[in-house]
Amino acid sequence: MAIEDVLATWLGDQRWFAGKGQGLHDLAIVADTELVAGEPGLRHLIVAATHGTAVDYYQILVGLRHRLPVRLQHVRIGPSGDGRIAYDALHDAELTKTLLTGIAAGSKAGPLRMGTISGTSFATGLDSLVLAGEQSNTSLVFGDESILKVFRRLSPGPNPDLEVTTALARLGSEQIAEPLGYIETSLEGVTTSLAILSHYLRLATDGWTLAATSVRDLYARAGDTSQTDADRENIHAADAGGDFAGESRRLGIATATVHSDLAAAFGTEELGPEEIVELSEQMFRKLDLTVAAVPELAKHTDMISDAYHEVAKLRGPVPVQRVHGDYHLGQVMRTESGWVVLDFEGEPATPLVQRRALSSPLRDVAGMLRSFDYASRYQLIGHPEEAALSEVARDWERRNASAFCAGYAEAGGLDPVANQVLLRALQLDKAVYEVLYEARHRPSWLPIPLDSLAEF
Repeated sequence: MAIEDVLATWLGDQRWFAGKGQGLHDLAIVADTELVAGEPGLRHLIVAATHGTAVDYYQILVGLRHRLPVRLQHVRIGPSGDGRIAYDALHDAELTKTLLTGIAAGSKAGPLRMGTISGTSFATGLDSLVLAGEQSNTSLVFGDESILKVFRRLSPGPNPDLEVTTALARLGSEQIAEPLGYIETSLEGVTTSLAILSHYLRLATDGWTLAATSVRDLYARAGDTSQTDADRENIHAADAGGDFAGESRRLGIATATVHSDLAAAFGTEELGPEEIVELSEQMFRKLDLTVAAVPELAKHTDMISDAYHEVAKLRGPVPVQRVHGDYHLGQVMRTESGWVVLDFEGEPATPLVQRRALSSPLRDVAGMLRSFDYASRYQLIGHPEEAALSEVARDWERRNASAFCAGYAEAGGLDPVANQVLLRALQLDKAVYEVLYEARHRPSWLPIPLDSLAEF
């Protein structure tokens, strides 16, 4: 069997493959670079995968061994065609050291270029560990020092994560993880990002975990059977042992600071009436596509459409700038000194040109508000007291959304309260995105955005 056939079978089963449900019709290797010769060997591949009417590029680091150790059996790809076994080399610490040392040395291998960000240094020779839980990329932690995010699905051009964090680092931003290095190549004649190496925040906790802990504590108090019914009815989000509102306010301040830095680094523009109408039409197009794919959304279209029509009536101007683009509690880390924002890549399924386009900073605000809603609801899926706890969940969501918006406005961000028409539409647009995402990747969570839409 040709290596292309083996790769095609394996690729279609990966969580980061974008063509799920459409079938993989063809796979061709467009670049093949040997990084390590001998046993084990390491090849860097870029493949073009055709699924449906789309063609996507993917980056695969293929390890080659005559005998695959037990620790690597779970990442087996198949026979390589030369008598060895191919496997996903990102899980092989013996081989991934090559990437770290190559970045530090500024190495070149065929079309691949590696290098450091000016003025940075980091330890090499460290073993790597693959982080669990990522959906669209693969990240390797080297010791407690650095983290290498390897982009799986490639778009010709600079990846916004590398582009944005490098620009913010030059400004001295304290709300990002310091970028240390990169791997890049040429794809379709354009310099294309393959990976970014950053400082690893080893003592930090992600916002989703902190928020979920706060919600869990609140639900536990509300469900305490030793309390009287009157006591349980009087439990509010502020009573939670891990009340999150203070952190939400600080997160709002950090978000506004990042937006200010982004504006300084990349500039700002304003949308006039015609461009605002086009923004509304973009939302309508996404809505139509999602309703066609997820019919359960149809009952909410009148309400959503009304909100989009209100946006089209805005006379402007609407300030726009570079934004995060996929902002939620899982993209922020709480360190000892404050909040740090990660993953400026934007929504992975969105075309690169759109991810790099200027947008209203309220799009990020809307994303975080939707994340508060998710954090309040997801633990209720299948919960025996879902009905009884639903109002407690709404209380937590409202309290933290209000605190976040207050912090954002306090730090000089566009006041969310004074821009409700646009903010509401952007929240609905994000919820529509969530409906399609959950239907495709996590059906058990589909009720979260659908139930939320029912309450807008």
